[in-house]
Amino acid sequence: MSHSNQMDKDQIINQQLRLQQLLISISTEYINADLHDIDGLINNSLQKMGEFVEADRSYIFSYNLIDNTSSNTHEWCASGIEPEIQNLQNIPTEYIPQWLEAHRKNEAFYIQDVNKLPDDGEFGLKAILEPQGIQSLIAIPMIKAGELIGFVGFDSVKKLFNYSENEKNILFVFANMLVNVRQRKEHEERIKEQEDKKEILLQNLEKQNKELSDYAHAVSHDLKAPLRNINALINWIKEDNLDKFDDQTLGSFDLMLQNLEKMDHLIIAILDYSSIDKRDTVSTNFNLNDVVNDCLKKIEIPTNFKIIVSDALPNVHGNKQRMTQVFQNLVQNAIDYNESDSPLIEIDCTENEEFYTIKIKDNGIGIKKEYTDKIFDSFMKLHNNFNSAGLGLSIAKRIIESKGGKIWVESEVNSGSTFYFTIPKN
Repeated sequence: MSHSNQMDKDQIINQQLRLQQLLISISTEYINADLHDIDGLINNSLQKMGEFVEADRSYIFSYNLIDNTSSNTHEWCASGIEPEIQNLQNIPTEYIPQWLEAHRKNEAFYIQDVNKLPDDGEFGLKAILEPQGIQSLIAIPMIKAGELIGFVGFDSVKKLFNYSENEKNILFVFANMLVNVRQRKEHEERIKEQEDKKEILLQNLEKQNKELSDYAHAVSHDLKAPLRNINALINWIKEDNLDKFDDQTLGSFDLMLQNLEKMDHLIIAILDYSSIDKRDTVSTNFNLNDVVNDCLKKIEIPTNFKIIVSDALPNVHGNKQRMTQVFQNLVQNAIDYNESDSPLIEIDCTENEEFYTIKIKDNGIGIKKEYTDKIFDSFMKLHNNFNSAGLGLSIAKRIIESKGGKIWVESEVNSGSTFYFTIPKN
């Protein structure tokens, strides 16, 4: 082998190594790129590859084979070369039939000398390329899952350029890399679009919930005064006419008063439910044993009930009034639905690194498994309890979840129920 042939071979090998290193460098930049940086990295890689193959302009086009058009999406130009991206939007593919035909076959479209193209009219290929000052060009198809989506091209403006087979192969690798980058970008854009839609839906839902809560609060508040007036009127009529009404009529008056009381309980519960998060601005450190003691003072506990409370309940941070309300609703629930001869309620706590888990266990009538989730729904009542508005457990759930905790129940019919709820330590 002659010395000159050996030098040519060494140059080719050296060029191949440098091209491979360039591709590795470009691909590394894409790996951890943020979505907002991808377009800039694409332009940067077009510059690096364009400079390596001594092109004066490198670019990416997207095919729209439904509209039969092609548009320039990214472009790099060497110093002194005019950009063409603004002039190359929605180009009809009928102007470049040979170009498109080669790309459909997954082949490069290569013109070594634009000047030697035939003159085929004002919309012919030569008429499109010459005004851009192009002397040589190569366009490599970009194919995703068998679908032609675009191409990456390199223009030589200042001189003719002859691409070797090795350079063409490397450019195909580069085109495939761009396909993967584009695919990733589209995927992340879809995810971001879905997240944005989800955020808008959540904001709308929160707004609607607030409006509904405000409406329920206003209506319930407005109902309290008329109820008081009706209650006073019925009592006045009853007391002033005790000697005139028979037992049946007096019983009807008592029934009306009971229903008014039930309505009052319901309105108070709705007001309470709708005001959660509105009055929770005051947060303090407090001990849960103090909360339980306050709770038990507010509840009418039958004398046959035994309540065992752990002495080691933790100190927590939050709204003490709301936490008292949670315990009050859960303990009242345990009292209301207990028919045991020796009714028992136990209150205890466990913990892990993140949460305290409070346990309120009873030996009451229990709950069927199909209802263990539904009982936390608003106005859900599994039994006919006159004093219950059906909001106690849903109020407890809303308070706990508004503070980042969870609440659930484990139960068996005739064996009692255990309610659990968590309180974040932070």
